[in-house]
Amino acid sequence: MEIATRLNDIQEYYFSAKLRAIENMNKAGKKVINLGIGSPDLAPHPSVIEVLNKNSVVPESHGYQSYKGIPALRQAVASWYRDQYQTVINPETEILPMMGSKEAITHICMTYLNPGDKVLLPNPGYPTYRSAVSLAGGIGLDYDLSEANNFEPDFEQLNRVNKNEYKIMFVNFPHMPTGKRLNRAGFEQLVRFARAKNILLVHDNPYSFILNEQPFSILNIEHAKDCAIELNSLSKSHNMAGWRIGFMIAAEQKISEVLRFKSNMDSGMFLPLQLAAVKALSLEQEWYTTLNMEYRKRKEQAKVIFDQLKCTYTNDQAGMFLWGRVPEQYADGFRLSDEILQRHQVFITPGGIFGSNGNKYIRLSLCSPVAVLEEALKRIGLHEAVT
Repeated sequence: MEIATRLNDIQEYYFSAKLRAIENMNKAGKKVINLGIGSPDLAPHPSVIEVLNKNSVVPESHGYQSYKGIPALRQAVASWYRDQYQTVINPETEILPMMGSKEAITHICMTYLNPGDKVLLPNPGYPTYRSAVSLAGGIGLDYDLSEANNFEPDFEQLNRVNKNEYKIMFVNFPHMPTGKRLNRAGFEQLVRFARAKNILLVHDNPYSFILNEQPFSILNIEHAKDCAIELNSLSKSHNMAGWRIGFMIAAEQKISEVLRFKSNMDSGMFLPLQLAAVKALSLEQEWYTTLNMEYRKRKEQAKVIFDQLKCTYTNDQAGMFLWGRVPEQYADGFRLSDEILQRHQVFITPGGIFGSNGNKYIRLSLCSPVAVLEEALKRIGLHEAVT
């Protein structure tokens, strides 16, 4: 039987295939150090796990749940946005819990895109944006984020597009993979652009607490709810990536529209997960401070690895990665990444998987302890490029 044509342009997710290759190397005794994927290795706060355990043994916890999540979770998200982002959100009408941002990205595309609709995608950017657009029948077209423009949107380029030419634009600041932060003026420009061009702006915001002193929501910008949806999750900020807890925040009409699709895809989120998320969202500032102390130590060690590899980088990157330009003798980041993996059994992600503007870069994950990063540096040693 032939697969559906919608999969013709969809490949297996890069990390799915790469992790399988690394597993085979490990089976052969290579013991690869994986500095590629951004999956937090640290645990959630003990009190969050306690809430999950406590409620998991309650018989009433195991039934179907509301598609919109329990009121306590929506209120916790609203309070979190008020306290951390200084942004007012209506918990009754403007929040929709999701099984992570990846699910939300797909649901939004399926809700709004017709075959042939055009979508603006960041290059470099999260590969799921492009896959979700393609699965929904849309056409993804790049807008450039380049080192020459400090990895910020080029509004001179963007303003050339026609009104109603594009249906959706995905944005993501702090940006993955480059770690670029956008100031308030930049977000204001994005909102003005989206309103002027009649584009739905989808801001994917999971990295705002990692090595970033001033978390910001695009919904803090005046009139943003007229044109924008924000996605957020507990994956990075609370070390809960495998729990699949995220949420979409938008004006009531957009919540209702996406809910029409989502309610046909699942039967609500497991109640103990929702209650644990409520606890996580109530954690004091000390949680974020302690988390970032650890990431700062790891980032310093990651910089030493990049120095050893003669990769160049900026010091002001946010998020849980370090993004660096490879030396000129390498055709692209794939070449350096493969060389390090085969010679030293250390995996670092090639930047080209995030788009053509990432070809000359690599991305190192901070989701390993300092001791592991030190071992990676020891393995790499005085690395010399293969000519």
